[in-house]
Amino acid sequence: MRQTSTEGKIPVYFLIKTILFSYLLTGVFLLLLAFLLYRFGLGEKTVAISVIAIYVGASLCAGFLAGKKMKSGRFLWGLLAGSTYFCILLLLSLWLGEPGSLAGSRVFTGFLLCAGGGMLGGMLS
Repeated sequence: MRQTSTEGKIPVYFLIKTILFSYLLTGVFLLLLAFLLYRFGLGEKTVAISVIAIYVGASLCAGFLAGKKMKSGRFLWGLLAGSTYFCILLLLSLWLGEPGSLAGSRVFTGFLLCAGGGMLGGMLS
């Protein structure tokens, strides 16, 4: 009989489920933010900070879930989950929006926040 080892392999399906859950969480909180914006007329800075907090919180959640699943290298798995979350977010933004609207420093800062949030989530798991 042939035995397969899962050590050293990336659990792709688990990471996909983790990222999908994070995007579901992002959607729920963005809908809540839209309702609050409609109801209370929040300012532009408040909305911008809230969107960043939602992205960081969702990547933290992805990192936490990835760290819970993996027993070693939790912060690396969290970093991978947060980075993947950001990359998908960036690709969707480029696909749905104007490519010229993304400034280089904003993209880099967003990547650092999402990757750092994922890594923190992995460390906290």
